[in-house]
Parts: sequence; C-alpha cells; structure tokens
Amino acid sequence: MTPLRPAKPLTGWRVLVPRGGAYGENVAATLRSFGATAVVAPMINFSMPEDTAPLDTALERLEAGFYDWLVVSSATSVDVLNQRGVQVPARTSIACVGETARAALTLAGYEVDFVPSLDNSPRGLLREWPEDARGGTALVPLAGDIGSHGLEGLSDVGLDVDFVVSHRVIGIPVADRVKADVASGRISAILISSGIVAREVTEQLGVLPETTVVACIGPRTAFDARAAGLTVDVISDDRTAETLVEALAEYARERPAEAQ
Repeated sequence: MTPLRPAKPLTGWRVLVPRGGAYGENVAATLRSFGATAVVAPMINFSMPEDTAPLDTALERLEAGFYDWLVVSSATSVDVLNQRGVQVPARTSIACVGETARAALTLAGYEVDFVPSLDNSPRGLLREWPEDARGGTALVPLAGDIGSHGLEGLSDVGLDVDFVVSHRVIGIPVADRVKADVASGRISAILISSGIVAREVTEQLGVLPETTVVACIGPRTAFDARAAGLTVDVISDDRTAETLVEALAEYARERPAEAQ
C-alpha cells in the first residue's frame, strides 16, 4: 500500500527568509501553509540611487509618453514608481518579469499588458515577446548593483532601450539570535531569492551546518549562490516565491526524517 504523502511536509522545519516587506510576509504565509515556522530576518534593504537625476529624467519622459514600453523586473522598482506617483500614459504598455513584480504592479494600480506565460524569466520574456511589438522605445528600471538581468536582449527584438537605476540594494546586519540559530542548526533551511541575498548569507552567516538546506529561486540564482560559496540543495523551476516553497516542500516529502 502506497504511504500517504504528508499534507504539511514542512512541519518541524524552521525556515529562514532573508527578505522583509511584502515579499517576506508573502513567503512566510506560504511556508506556514506547508507547516513550517518562518523566521523572517531581512538581510538586504533598498535605497535611492546616489544620483537621482537620470531617474528623474527617465520618469519625466515616461509620463510624457516618450516610451512605448515600460519593462519591470523588480517589485522595488514598482515601489519607486508608486512613491513618485508616476502616471504611466495609456499609450505606454507595461511588461514584467516575475510574479512578485506583477503582483506589485497590480497592487499599485498599474495594468500589466504582457507577462511571459511559459517561462516567467528574462529569457522567457524575450522568447515570447509579441511579434507585433518588435520596435519602438522601452524604459527598464533596475537595481544599480545587480545588472540588467539579461534584459539587454530587448534590443534584439527591435526595441530602443533606456536602462535607468531606480534603486540600490544594500546589505543590513542580521540579528545575533538569528546567527546563533543558524550556527546551532536550529534553522532547517534558508531561502535564497537573489545573488545578493546569497552573498549576504555567506558574509554574515559564514559556513552553514551540513544539515542546513539551501533552496534557490531558479537556476540563475542557484548559479549565483554557488559562486558565493553555498551548497545548493533545492532549485525551483520558476522564479516565484510559491514555487520556491513548493520545491522545498517536495524536498521535505522525500526526506521525512529530516523534517523533524
């Protein structure tokens, strides 16, 4: 007789979420739905670029209707647009990468016109880009210290692209009690959502116990995590918080003894 699969396979797991804000709250809620105890301890934060003049100019051009497309890959870029009260004109279409960015746009009242359906990643965005939209101008706001995330390929679909730094990502110290919990092995798993999070985990937490499971959101983040010195145990297929937690839950189902 086939054994029943546990309804909440992460029961007994304490999972570190090194991101705060709405993202951290959403991940924590998803973890709890699988039975885990979520330990939300932000290790990165965001600030405005040191020189805001290029951003000011780009946003003015956006509101004036200069751009055919606004391409968003970060929920934090949406926060910048929202805080500035940016009104995207009707003639400008909005594309986004990632469910987090899409949710942030919708919550802020922006209507998303295109999101890749098969592969919600920069690669998928380029592969599925509409044939009737291969031309025109595009504005792409990005974090200043992360790079273009592969979106430079937008020029290959015929777009004249302006990249602008909308924010900077900075590391913030994690609480000593969290460091102690990780060092002692009380943290069962750590969720890695970006390369910069991986670097902060390595720099702030040092060598992880062998029992600590490292789960990465997508292959690219897994590559960055390994480059930062982490041993990766779990990789989600899609770059969404939900699929990351689901991948960790599946890992736990296959190793029930490690869930305690």
